[in-house]
Amino acid sequence: MHRFLALAFIISALALTPLRSSAILAEKRTTLADQRQLNVTVYNANLALVHDRRRLTLEKGENLVAWRDVSANLDGTSALLEDLTAPGSVSLIEQNFNFDLLSPEALLKKAVGSEVTVEHLGSLDGRPRREQAKLLSVNNGIVLQYADRVETDLSSSRIIYSSLPANLRDRPTLVLDFDSARAGDHELDLSYLTTGMNWHADYIGRVSPTEDRLDLSGLVTLTNNSGASYRDAHVQLVAGNVNVPPPTTQQFQTIGRVVSRSGDQVSQENFFEYHLYTLGHTTTIADNQTKQVGFMSARAIPVHKTLELRGSPSYYRNGSADLGDKIPVGVFVSFENKGGDLGIPLPGGVVRLYKSDSRGTSQFLGGDRIDHTPKNETVRLQVGASFDVTARRHQTNFRVIAQGVYESSFEIILSNAKDAAADVLVVEPIPGDWEMLTESQPHEKSSSSTASWLIHVPAGGSTKLSYTVRVRF
Repeated sequence: MHRFLALAFIISALALTPLRSSAILAEKRTTLADQRQLNVTVYNANLALVHDRRRLTLEKGENLVAWRDVSANLDGTSALLEDLTAPGSVSLIEQNFNFDLLSPEALLKKAVGSEVTVEHLGSLDGRPRREQAKLLSVNNGIVLQYADRVETDLSSSRIIYSSLPANLRDRPTLVLDFDSARAGDHELDLSYLTTGMNWHADYIGRVSPTEDRLDLSGLVTLTNNSGASYRDAHVQLVAGNVNVPPPTTQQFQTIGRVVSRSGDQVSQENFFEYHLYTLGHTTTIADNQTKQVGFMSARAIPVHKTLELRGSPSYYRNGSADLGDKIPVGVFVSFENKGGDLGIPLPGGVVRLYKSDSRGTSQFLGGDRIDHTPKNETVRLQVGASFDVTARRHQTNFRVIAQGVYESSFEIILSNAKDAAADVLVVEPIPGDWEMLTESQPHEKSSSSTASWLIHVPAGGSTKLSYTVRVRF
């Protein structure tokens, strides 16, 4: 009687205990047909945050959902499932990211150690057309064990599988096992980080005929190699330095105030310590696709063109008489990121400048890459080198005064083959503790280790700059 009562108690307890085995649960599949909204936030260093919202019918209690069509580069440790219909009503039990996709090779590997059906296509010599065999190995070829032999050649036969392995899927799938506090239709949001997506800015600048104004337009270039397409997505772009802890240790460049540009295509806002760009319309980002979207436009920006000759700190440590003839003089274009249509954070990217010739055909002047530039900062572009303005640099004297004390004399001759005069900024980075002893024209100490001269060079002529400097290391 005691044993009977104990057994009855155990049976009653088991009956009251809910079974939590996902093996007996029917797997629900959710596809893009269930998708209600898609948000994609892209960073500058091969990273994106995806919010995939879908409507599903859930059972009260445990649910097993195969969330198909996720990124093939999904970071499974970053996935987060939220119930937007009844916040807090779902709790995750287990999740598995299945990125081992269906292919003949994967199917073979999964079948190793199991029985398969082999259908012979060639001459049979009295053998049955179909035979059962055990797949022993697929290393550097196929090894099959029949009832009376072992064969490695499958050139005139094929393998027939009775079913597909449960964990082998035709596309990347995140399998979610979770509890729901209520039954019915729910809108669920699955968010995750994925690699394989990137963005940068590209700028086109058109210089005025007088070379004192610039029309600038900006494009966002999106690249998707994540292994998934994002249909009708709300796209946002982040610019700033976003730190990601291991194992995905990368830094991301991200972009201010809410203001619309370029026909309200993109809005900007301050976001934490970063800046956020939001596209004003949904767009589809297909896998293995590069897409461009306009985000800003500014006209008649005042620009300043300068010709610059820059030296090297190494000149002041050693004696070297000939430092170069016909040294190219750099051409720089700069403007202030303020006023007019500017005064917005400019994301880093490549700026390409054009100017129309006498026939009205635009010609490429050169380009440069800029870093993220806050408002009110200077954008400075090295466009190229002057064809008609060149320099010759010679060291006319070098002396070692004492241990770590050097005295150097230089002569720089600037030549101008143009029909108009030109001003050249000579910038000399001088290391250590330095003192200018003599000079043909007064310098400006533009920094603790820089001496600068603005040299006027007449049309068709030349100007010489000479100076002597003492350096202590």
